Amino acid sequence: MTSGLNARGLAVVAAVTLVLVVGSAGAQDPSKAAAMFETSLAVEEMAAKEAVVQTDRGPFIIDLLPEAAPNHVGYFIKSAEEGVYDGTIFHRMVRHGIVQGGDPMTKDLEKPELYGQGGLGVLAAELSDEPHTRGAVSAAQIPGDPDSAGSQFFISIVDQPALDDSYTVFGRVTEGMNLVTEISEAETDESGKAIERISIRSVTIRDRPAEQPAPFSEDSPEELAAYRVILGTTSGAITLEFMPEIAPEHVRNFLRLASVGVFDGMSFHRVVDGMLIQSGWLGSRNRPLDERQRRLVTTLEPEFSATPHVRGTVSMARGDDPASADTSFFICTDTVSTLDGEYTVFARVVDGMENVDAIESLPLEGETPLQRVEILGVQIAR
Repeated sequence: MTSGLNARGLAVVAAVTLVLVVGSAGAQDPSKAAAMFETSLAVEEMAAKEAVVQTDRGPFIIDLLPEAAPNHVGYFIKSAEEGVYDGTIFHRMVRHGIVQGGDPMTKDLEKPELYGQGGLGVLAAELSDEPHTRGAVSAAQIPGDPDSAGSQFFISIVDQPALDDSYTVFGRVTEGMNLVTEISEAETDESGKAIERISIRSVTIRDRPAEQPAPFSEDSPEELAAYRVILGTTSGAITLEFMPEIAPEHVRNFLRLASVGVFDGMSFHRVVDGMLIQSGWLGSRNRPLDERQRRLVTTLEPEFSATPHVRGTVSMARGDDPASADTSFFICTDTVSTLDGEYTVFARVVDGMENVDAIESLPLEGETPLQRVEILGVQIAR
């Protein structure tokens, strides 16, 4: 597996190469600057708008940024409403680097040699301090000509700081980046052109929905106590009941993360024989969190109590800082009095301890199980 640094460096080089290929388009009119598109929409009219991009693989959502690039956003809205994107494909991608689409020429199945050459030369650059971080949506342009953008766009899968101050960022993917990442994994030829057609079916512009309260925000401790959670694992089910009377915010947090699938695909990454099994570490997850899941991950103030760490107790893991717990939790397989008053107890196992014991009995290398036991899904019941 490449390191994050190497992956980022590769993606930046690939992204620049991708945009260079756009430059193979036919010569643009030298006087085009006089006819650059200027939107008739006021920034206020475009504020709080988002684009729902429906693809063959599912939808993703772009939060539009008219304050940073009003003409680019105006042109994107105009193109979407006119159906310019409908039936186009993601014609170039770099695995875990970027994906590019928006060329009207890609609707024509008979002229793949022209893909990447259409829809350009109508927008002057609107550079801003918006960075090319993961999810940034930027305008493609002809090399050496910053005033040559149009309907084509690319999405950064990883942070691309080398592209800052060179390309116009006009939106950010706020939901569906895992899908965009999957699109970047599609098969390409040696030049990075897509072999498989992954189409944009439609782009719908809508008002950004009002922010909703996080799940379980309004539940009282009595209401939280009514919930049970069933961890479906590859070693069998483990059922938890909660103790909101001693740790209401930890219970609320666990239910919240479970409800949006944060624990799905995680493994039991640590076993201390005779003490505990541990899961919830984000690094053990088989896919990155999506945007909504990321927004709900937060650190917790401790809620220490006199409740002992006995067999079946569920408690939150943390670092040296008592207020550093976030997603990782452990289940005690025996009495571990040294943990009392140092970690927040918030639940207990009420069914499935035999499956906890099976996980504890796995062969280990140090404290790392040699066999992956995964949380397949989490069911919340009352």
